[in-house]
Amino acid sequence: MPNIVNEIKLDFKDVMLRPKRSTLMSRNDVDLYRKITFRNSKQTYHGIPIMASNMDTVGTFEIAKALSKHGLFTTLHKYYGVEEWKKFAEENPDCLSNIAVSAGMSNSDYDRLSQILNAVPGIAFICLDVANGYSQGFVEFVRKVRAAFPTHTIMAGNVVTGEMVEELILSGADIIKVGIGPGSVCTTRMKTGVGYPQLSAVIECADAAHGLQGHIISDGGCTCGGDIAKAFGAGADFVMAGGMFAGHDQCDGEIIEKNGKKYKLFYGMSSSVAMEKHSGGVADYRASEGKTVEVPYKGNVDATVLDILGGLRSACTYTGAAKLKELPRRATFIRCTQQLNPMYN
Repeated sequence: MPNIVNEIKLDFKDVMLRPKRSTLMSRNDVDLYRKITFRNSKQTYHGIPIMASNMDTVGTFEIAKALSKHGLFTTLHKYYGVEEWKKFAEENPDCLSNIAVSAGMSNSDYDRLSQILNAVPGIAFICLDVANGYSQGFVEFVRKVRAAFPTHTIMAGNVVTGEMVEELILSGADIIKVGIGPGSVCTTRMKTGVGYPQLSAVIECADAAHGLQGHIISDGGCTCGGDIAKAFGAGADFVMAGGMFAGHDQCDGEIIEKNGKKYKLFYGMSSSVAMEKHSGGVADYRASEGKTVEVPYKGNVDATVLDILGGLRSACTYTGAAKLKELPRRATFIRCTQQLNPMYN
């Protein structure tokens, strides 16, 4: 018999943060920087834990340079070569503490990852990124990378349940990417029926990770600054976004003009566009699980960053959190929808 979980699971749009009495006099009093020491690498991070996704239109060197100036993080896409990495590191040494090298789990991914890390010793973060973090092969790959790079901080995912968060942390990962299907250009939930409402996934996975002194990234589902605040309030240590950083000057892709308006392409990494670009097309054994959209052109990413940070400071002020790390303790969520199954929305 199939199992049915009757407990209600919620997404960001299903709740609001309740305001609470505060002693803060100004948004400017809020400290968004966090200092985090990781369980397995033993390394320490200091910055504003908002990340640009490692999608090839968003996880670019230009985005990394822009975000790093504000203390934000970028997971670079996995299609940069060793020489490109060496040049970037030589020209932008101050960015190295706020970037990660991304890799899948193939032999060629591992070889490329090793070459980059050996060529650019200042890189401290590795992002191991697969669509399905539940495979035993992925667990073994995390162990392999941990053994090869014992002092690097490893991000790994994606998963949505506490038991798999624990498995990956115990296998050597430091930060677990949480989210299956919530992204704006991801169609996994529609194509496969698989997913988990993101707010509930973050709450449950954060609880599992923190019990082992691990950490999580809320990856996907944020469409505005308020969603980022909700993700942090739910217990996320980092929040990763793709669509919110898409459409800017620093993103890859040409500007498209239609009817007097400007756009840039943004697509999921399992879309037919991405697979045609990087793999020669969609393999016969799989379906495309991403879509391509034209995002309104937004200019320089700095304005978007300042808007996000301003909203996050305001959320902390409304809830009485003087520091970002206090937001989960100050957060009370008010449910504002009646739907029982928001999986597909």
